[in-house]
Amino acid sequence: MKPYAKDVRERLVKEAQEIINRYPEGHARSALLPMLHLVQSEDGYVSPNGIELCAELLGLNPAEVSAVATFYTQYKRRPNGEYTVGVCVNSLCAVMGGDEIWDTVCEHLGVGHEETTADGKITLEALECNAACDYAPVIMVNWEFFDNQTPESAVKLVDDLRAGNPVGTTRGPKQIPTFRENEHLLAGFEDGHVDEGASAGDATLLGKRVAESHGWGIPADPGWSTPEKEGETQ
Repeated sequence: MKPYAKDVRERLVKEAQEIINRYPEGHARSALLPMLHLVQSEDGYVSPNGIELCAELLGLNPAEVSAVATFYTQYKRRPNGEYTVGVCVNSLCAVMGGDEIWDTVCEHLGVGHEETTADGKITLEALECNAACDYAPVIMVNWEFFDNQTPESAVKLVDDLRAGNPVGTTRGPKQIPTFRENEHLLAGFEDGHVDEGASAGDATLLGKRVAESHGWGIPADPGWSTPEKEGETQ
């Protein structure tokens, strides 16, 4: 793999230093996780060049950087597609149709788990939980939510992504970011879309509304044991 071009390396070093400066003196290695996202924003995966750069700037050896990069599944060791499409196949999503969605999308794209389409557009993943059970079955594209999916809507979603059609998320930005764009955000650099979309939808807030309609709430003194109370009785 060719080394980074001079201008690319200078830009990456500048942004990496911004990340390092977020941490207290003597704790620079804490910057490794966001720096790996920075590498992916440039290369589309944790590349050998990126590993060397992180090691150099943080005073680590490449093996230490690789050990971290191979531990977390969000760090990719081979080129990722422009869009990571994750289909939840955990219990609730599965019984609500997630398994059928997974089978349909796999057959439609001709790829399986952690495989990428030949055009480089989509890397497909089977996810164990998207933390959005109230909207099951759920798909995530580059970690943005697509709620209440069906096999038909999932096929349309991946087809639109591959065709370059505008695709907005259910509860996030108006236009889905690419994998590299989202990695730059995960490295800690704002993209200007933080206020787009709802932070919590109707299904998430339903329990709160039911409680309010019945006047339910937490007692002023529920009698729970707290460290302060335990100290008072000792």
